[in-house]
Amino acid sequence: MTDDRPDPDALLARVQADEVRQSRGKLKIFFGMAPGVGKTYAMLEAARKLAKEGVDVVIGYVEPHARPETYALVLGLDQLPPRSVTYRGKTIQEFDLEAALARHPQILLVDELAHSNAEGSTHAKRWQDIDDLLAAGIDVYTTLNVQHIESLNDVVAQVTMIPVRETVPDKVFEQADEVELVDLPPDDLIERLKEGKVYVPAQALRAIENFFRKGNLIALRELSLRKTADRVNAQALDYRQEHDVSRIWPTSERLLVCVGPSPMSARLVRAARRMSTTLRAPLTALYVELDQARVLNPADQQRLEQNLRLAEDLGATVAQTTGTEFAGAVLDFARTHNTTKIIVGKPLHGRWRDWWRGAFVYDLIRRCGDIDVYVISGDAEAASSATTARRAPAPIPWASYLCAAGLVGLSTLLCAGIAPLFHPTNLVMVYLATVVGVALRFGRGPSILATVLGVAAFDLFFVAPFGTFAVSDSQYVLTFGVMLVTGLVISELTARVQSHSVAAREREARTAALLSLSKELTSLATRDAVATTARQTIAEALDADVWILAPPVEGHYVVLGAGDPPTQRDDGVIRWVFQHRRSAGAGTDTLPGTPTTWLPLLVTEGIVGALGIRPKQPDAQLTSRQFDLLQAIAGQLAGALERCALAREAESVRLQVETERLRNALLSAVSHDLRTPLATITGAASLLVEGKERLAASHQKELAESILDEADRLNRLVANLLDMTRLEAGAIPLQRELQPIDEVVGVVLARFDRYLREHPVVADLPDDLPPVAIDGLLIQEVLANLLDNALKFSPPGSPIEIRSHREGSSLVVEVADHGPGIPPNELERIFEKFHRVEGQSRGGTGIGLAICRGIVELHGGTIAAANRSTGGAVFRFTLPLTATGLDSHPVD
Repeated sequence: MTDDRPDPDALLARVQADEVRQSRGKLKIFFGMAPGVGKTYAMLEAARKLAKEGVDVVIGYVEPHARPETYALVLGLDQLPPRSVTYRGKTIQEFDLEAALARHPQILLVDELAHSNAEGSTHAKRWQDIDDLLAAGIDVYTTLNVQHIESLNDVVAQVTMIPVRETVPDKVFEQADEVELVDLPPDDLIERLKEGKVYVPAQALRAIENFFRKGNLIALRELSLRKTADRVNAQALDYRQEHDVSRIWPTSERLLVCVGPSPMSARLVRAARRMSTTLRAPLTALYVELDQARVLNPADQQRLEQNLRLAEDLGATVAQTTGTEFAGAVLDFARTHNTTKIIVGKPLHGRWRDWWRGAFVYDLIRRCGDIDVYVISGDAEAASSATTARRAPAPIPWASYLCAAGLVGLSTLLCAGIAPLFHPTNLVMVYLATVVGVALRFGRGPSILATVLGVAAFDLFFVAPFGTFAVSDSQYVLTFGVMLVTGLVISELTARVQSHSVAAREREARTAALLSLSKELTSLATRDAVATTARQTIAEALDADVWILAPPVEGHYVVLGAGDPPTQRDDGVIRWVFQHRRSAGAGTDTLPGTPTTWLPLLVTEGIVGALGIRPKQPDAQLTSRQFDLLQAIAGQLAGALERCALAREAESVRLQVETERLRNALLSAVSHDLRTPLATITGAASLLVEGKERLAASHQKELAESILDEADRLNRLVANLLDMTRLEAGAIPLQRELQPIDEVVGVVLARFDRYLREHPVVADLPDDLPPVAIDGLLIQEVLANLLDNALKFSPPGSPIEIRSHREGSSLVVEVADHGPGIPPNELERIFEKFHRVEGQSRGGTGIGLAICRGIVELHGGTIAAANRSTGGAVFRFTLPLTATGLDSHPVD
């Protein structure tokens, strides 16, 4: 009996997927076998039809390849201007993603899905640009050739002997909402080449001799047709699942072979593979684990792993399922996957076993409906010997059987005590309760014994004539029969419940391990942290030693996370895994003599590492479920390592960009601020030298003062640059001394006396301010930079205000001006190195305020900027009145 109710988790996943699809744009791919078949032409024709119907269609990027007929279709359609990019000294045209998102049409045409963008673009690949467009709700039409699909790239290279470097992940093709195949016979395509409709004549002749040879085109055409058919078949399966279609659609052949621990399964797999090759149909190898089945012994488990691995090596898809009975589980799986043919092995046991365990082959044939069933005989002699070896007597749990017998005895004593109070048939309930308890505690065998002993004890002690198995009342025969059947059913159902419970706990443990690992990996930022977490998870789940290696650097493998390096015996296996990107070691067909199993950690761009597992128990091997768990963990681990690598690359790129920005800002600022005072000094000095006799004394004094001012300005610039370098290097030691803040302010005002002639200074420095432990020279630099900044942005005649007061355990100093103020979005950024407010040409190098922040923070204080309500800006910094290393008490 099967449960036909829909899986609530599957329904929820389906609803969530529908919601995601509704919010995203639709992707339509015009798919072809090679350039020149007419993909772009077909895309433009479809776009023109929609445009005539009033649909907002825009061309984002189309490559017409100098074909007049394609140019003609472009005319009349709205087109986004391309983005010009300078790449390796050449100016090239690229798709403008930002302009497309801003325009947001209903349908956008973006040619050449597999195109690689020029450096400096938002994304490295055009398919990533299209993904952004789809996420924004824009429908996209695009084109793609079969050789650009990632999974077919090596196949195409093997056929054509020409590698194709631009690829698109299979998921992009598989998740497309619509794929339109644009097909053209090879002879017609070659004719188009000769006519110059694909490439210019000279290039066309080379293409015909290489990539566009007729044999290559035939192979590419077959690949494109098969890929399209596979996609249509996947859509049919999705439709069947969404609409719960149980009947088989024989639109294409799909084979299913049943695999188990029997040695004849290997012959079944090979026969099924030959049949699938003849029919050119996909093959699935299915292992059914029955709920009531016992745990396989090591020999059976090893043989099952070998059979499943053989099926996988022969190209079959390996699957596992569970069920209460074999035929129902197989048919449920077959109907779900639209399987048309099932291949099973011919039973070799005697007919008598079918009465006890069920004739699953005959049951399968009887219930298969419109699915064909093929029964293939295996090697009877090998199967018989293997069965004999498999049925070696296992140790009998005598203690469990003795406990079951003892519990029946205790139940008999209890029944003897309550017999005068109840009718004899009511005592049956006591024995049935005992059977349930034995089944829950000791399993199927002891519970069957308890059932038989309970029936015998009830007949012997509580049914007249007492002390014999004779029955005087024929009604008790029915009681005995029902009691026996009920006990057996209870023991069987209890055993199944226990099996379900064990399987559920195993699934829960695997799911919990994956969920926990997934959550932890998302928050980790370094490779070593990711590897350490993954090692701990795998070691706890599988009781094994675990190694995670990064790709070799200069021939040496890098061990990620804590732990000792693998043994030298593993070196050859590790090298093979990195070279071939396939699993190797124990439990595989490659170098199986090594005790460690190694799995490659694969991502889209290649291999990011290798995962090694060696069970701690001697002679233990990984089961298929453990291997599946490992592959799932390996996928998550590879993704996390790739994310860390991308984060490192992004940080490196960010640092490079920031370094370049700072370099440009420094060169721009220094070149301007150096050249201006130098030019003034040079001009004034030349006038003094050349026209000293003609210049009046007042003019000479002005020129000298100008030279002095500009020299002082130049000196401050050089000092600031040196101070910034020393601050970043941490090379400025603090020489703290208790000083009144008004003395420091006075020294700075004296230095700026000649600059403050047009700006009256309003100083509000109360006499009761406590002295503060500071490095006087450094705080003078802070005030000097703040005053210099105020002078640059204050209009002539406006005052500059300096105030100070105490707030708690800090001394506050403020420098305010009456200038234009600071844009709100610049209040935080003005303290960054080389940052200058846009549109304010009077800005300096952009390091003065950065030096102020560095010095103040070095003293343990804070600095901030704000706009005044009456106009202008105010800079406010605090200095702690408790100085570490000078005095542990507040300064008063």
